[in-house]
Amino acid sequence: MDAIVQVVRCFADDDIHHVSGSIDPIRDIEVVNTELILADIASLQKRNERLQKQVRSGDKSAKSEAALIERVLPHLNEGKPATTFPSSPEEASIVRSFFLLTGKPTIFACNVAEADLVAFSQQTQTGASQYVARVSEYVATHLSTQSVVISAQIESELTDLSPSEAAEYLTGLGVKESGVGTLIRSVYHLLGLRTYFTTGEKETRAWTVHAGDKAPAAAGVIHSDFERGFIAAETVHFDDLIQLGSFAKAREAGKLRIEGKEYVVKDGDVMEFRFNV
Repeated sequence: MDAIVQVVRCFADDDIHHVSGSIDPIRDIEVVNTELILADIASLQKRNERLQKQVRSGDKSAKSEAALIERVLPHLNEGKPATTFPSSPEEASIVRSFFLLTGKPTIFACNVAEADLVAFSQQTQTGASQYVARVSEYVATHLSTQSVVISAQIESELTDLSPSEAAEYLTGLGVKESGVGTLIRSVYHLLGLRTYFTTGEKETRAWTVHAGDKAPAAAGVIHSDFERGFIAAETVHFDDLIQLGSFAKAREAGKLRIEGKEYVVKDGDVMEFRFNV
């Protein structure tokens, strides 16, 4: 598992009972996070017990790991997730090896009613707005992450429709994109992933790279020879290419560039690689 999506109820409906008897998304988030923190504490305690034999034998790696666990446990006991534990890059790498639930990147999906999603799309205030605003502020302040708005009700209705019917249905509601579409893009960026494109007469392909990857590494996603023999990348952003209509016009407008080995690939770049092996 690379990330967690926590769905939070942000709608009121007398026909759908809430286990706590009232709607309070912050309370719900804290309940779930407490359960995850308790699971992580139990996991670290067991891990620490297993390490002690190696620690007594003088294993330096075990000593470092056990010492770090002794620092992480108080942090968790204060009700703080592992994602907010202050650590050096080396320590962060060790903490990741613990596979803690609260150490996973997390995004919060505010589940609203159909009418509320339509209102949000049209930037109109609704009863759910206060819930969503509270969640957005809370997760940004306490958990250093973000939230998105979805409607499980609408998504359940879309599952039985073809892509064209789904698009028509959303247009009829006045919604540009389903909440899941927004969620997918948000999680994609949460994980530090980016997309670039290659295109030709026969096909257009999307390729996934990590944020900060340079042009040779992006070329290597297609084939290792592309990275090994990388010379340059002819690059134009997708938005510019669509607006101008062709590579020739993009070149005339100065939007088509030749980038070298130090170029950091941007989300939405359209690239053609020059290489020699």
